[in-house]
Amino acid sequence: MTELREARVVYEAGREADRVFVMRNAVVMSEESERLAKALIEFREAEGISVRELAHRTQLSQATIRLHESERGCPPLPFAARRLEEALGWTPGSIPTEPRETADIELPPDSSAVPE
Repeated sequence: MTELREARVVYEAGREADRVFVMRNAVVMSEESERLAKALIEFREAEGISVRELAHRTQLSQATIRLHESERGCPPLPFAARRLEEALGWTPGSIPTEPRETADIELPPDSSAVPE
C-alpha cells in the first residue's frame, strides 16, 4: 500500500510540474501575442488600412489577422508568422510560432506517366 501511495505522490507532483510549465508558457505566449497584436493594430493605423487590406497584402485571411490582433495567446503558424514579419518589417524568426507536425503523405502514382 505504501508503494501505491508513493507512486501517487510522484504522479501528482509530475502533474503539478506540468501545470506550472503550461502556465509559464501561456504567460510568455500572452506577452508575445500582445506584442504582435499591438504591432499589427499600430501598423494598420499608421498605414490607414483595414483588416481586409492587411489580409490582402499578407495573403492571409481576415480571420487570421483578426485572431492575431485579438491577443488570444495562440502563436501563428510558421508561414503566417513569416508573412506578418515581412509586412511589419521585422526580422525573420522574430515572431514565435506554433510548431506544426506534418504527416507524411504518400501520393498516388502518376497515372499520366509513360511506362518505360
